[in-house]
Amino acid sequence: MDRYQELRVFEAVAEARGLAAAARRLGLSAPTVTRAIGALEGRLGVALLARGPRGVTLTEAGEGFLVDCRRILAQVAEAEASACGLHVEARGRLHLVVPLLFGQQVLTPILLDYLGAYPEVQIFAQYRDGVPNLQEEGVDVAIAVGALADSSLFARRVGAVRRIVCASPAYLAEQGEPRQPAELTDHRLIHSSADSRLPEWRFVEQGRWRTLGFVPRLSCATDQAAIAAACGGAGLTRCMSYQVHGLLQQGQLRRVLSDFEPPELPVQLVYREGRRAAARVRSFVDFAVRRLREHPALG
Repeated sequence: MDRYQELRVFEAVAEARGLAAAARRLGLSAPTVTRAIGALEGRLGVALLARGPRGVTLTEAGEGFLVDCRRILAQVAEAEASACGLHVEARGRLHLVVPLLFGQQVLTPILLDYLGAYPEVQIFAQYRDGVPNLQEEGVDVAIAVGALADSSLFARRVGAVRRIVCASPAYLAEQGEPRQPAELTDHRLIHSSADSRLPEWRFVEQGRWRTLGFVPRLSCATDQAAIAAACGGAGLTRCMSYQVHGLLQQGQLRRVLSDFEPPELPVQLVYREGRRAAARVRSFVDFAVRRLREHPALG
């Protein structure tokens, strides 16, 4: 009996709490089940079952091994179903990576609606910037802002965003609105190291790139902090347009220097395996793409 079958036998014995009951469940003889457990324990060098007059119980090692055993069997079953194209129903755990403010400002309502439509799917969402290594990290789907370096990934474009400069109406009323990038040197500037490592902003003037270095009045470690400071009238900051879409709509911030903004950046859903992916992945991608393409922050 191979190792995969031994794991199936062990899981059945653990669930049935008896060798004979497990044998009946699997359609095997009792001696075959006994030999499989003996071989498994012999190879591991540890007792997994404690045998008694009322059946068997799991040892401490057996309890821990059962968790790993179930995980391995589930992964094998999923891999076989994916290879055979048998993923008809969306179920299981979906690992998603999305930029923090994209999740907060754009994606969360879509996630909640998806979970309502697919009750057998559980989502594990990580909120962090940058595109992860989907294969190495076991990520199913990620949101990517900007060009993709890995051409092996499948991608569905859902919209585009820009890097913009903005400030509160109160600040602009007090300090005036800059009309040219060069005028920013006369303003209080808020720098987010999450947006760029160095305190410099890039613009396009007369078809050419222009880099403006500056000494920030306020430096923040996160985009959220820089945006909050701008809303409070501390100065001008630069961020992604989707990060402040709601604040712009509400009038808490105002966009400036829009004629000098760099080209738009694509926003894409990236995933592995294309249409051969598990149903939970395919269903989420189709659901999210449709909703994201309708979102005004990505237009």
